[in-house]
Amino acid sequence: MTPPRRQTGLDRALSEAQRALETVFGDPPAERPNPAKEAADVQLDDTERRHAAGLMRINHVGEVCAQALYVGQAAVARDPATREHLLAAAQEETDHLAWCAQRLRELNSRPSVFNPAWYAGSYAIGALAGLRGDGWNLGFVVETERQVEAHLDQHLQTLPEADLRSRAILETMKVDEARHADAAEQAGARHLPPPIPTIMAAASKLMKFVAYRL
Repeated sequence: MTPPRRQTGLDRALSEAQRALETVFGDPPAERPNPAKEAADVQLDDTERRHAAGLMRINHVGEVCAQALYVGQAAVARDPATREHLLAAAQEETDHLAWCAQRLRELNSRPSVFNPAWYAGSYAIGALAGLRGDGWNLGFVVETERQVEAHLDQHLQTLPEADLRSRAILETMKVDEARHADAAEQAGARHLPPPIPTIMAAASKLMKFVAYRL
């Protein structure tokens, strides 16, 4: 039996490029059913629809960034267990990405036009974080997920009350993000020193301002 061929640097680069293209321009399928499947699709007025679409576009961008961040970190992770942890989290983020994309279509809207830039920037940040070591890698996971949890809470408070489908998606995402953060902490995440969390929050605030509109 012929042993499997070892993956070369070029193989990995091509795989990373394919993943980036699928995330930014493709329509990656979810492995889990959409949580909004059983929720009533209530008709929203134009103002409610635009607001819900803006929030779901932010969340879609957040999932694009999470994909890039985790894949960038996994690319330079030293410990195979850490790499697998990051790639498993990225797969669940793919579910979130697919659910948000579907909801945007239902709201007659579209993803952010800046998704290629969001992906590239997040991948670079993830790779740089990973070069500091696996403890820092996991520390970025924890801080990212905690900040995402906070903004999902805000979105759940400001979504139109009638938008049950978006709400179902965000509630499931919030549970997943908390689980990712808890797992990273248990795997040995290091606490990120200031001003890194503050810088991450400022970058997130800028992203949300732009993505809500574009």
